[in-house]
Amino acid sequence: MKSTAMACLFASLCVVGPAAAADPFYIGSWTLTGAVVAPWADPHRKPDDAERTRLMGKTVLLKTREISGPRPFACAKPQYEVTDYGPDMIFQGAFDEMQRADKKADPQALAASLGFTGSRIRTLETGCEIDVHFVDDTTAEIGLNDYVYTLKRR
Repeated sequence: MKSTAMACLFASLCVVGPAAAADPFYIGSWTLTGAVVAPWADPHRKPDDAERTRLMGKTVLLKTREISGPRPFACAKPQYEVTDYGPDMIFQGAFDEMQRADKKADPQALAASLGFTGSRIRTLETGCEIDVHFVDDTTAEIGLNDYVYTLKRR
């Protein structure tokens, strides 16, 4: 009897197999819901509105093996890596560059003006042209051509 019960137990474990790993937090559908002129943009030159207009309301789909969406967000073979950056290093170090040019430029305050809190900002490096900086689990921001775009999880 014991051997039959053990065989059934092992058989049921084998049928079920290992538990599937959950997708990373960033996998899913994200919508471009807003855009503001980036703090690093030249105040004497208006950024191109055509790109912003084209992107608003569009969906960016982060999948395990690709990113689909409008140009320039689409990427055939992303190489994802999640890191935590300080405010000075988000948006490819734009706030650090601003501080080097003007000591009054405070990376922490600049990041806070865009909704980031704390001293570490979770960032998804994609290995493509775009890095994604997370305000929280449902809101992310991307810097592109003198705009900061907001993405909301759908």
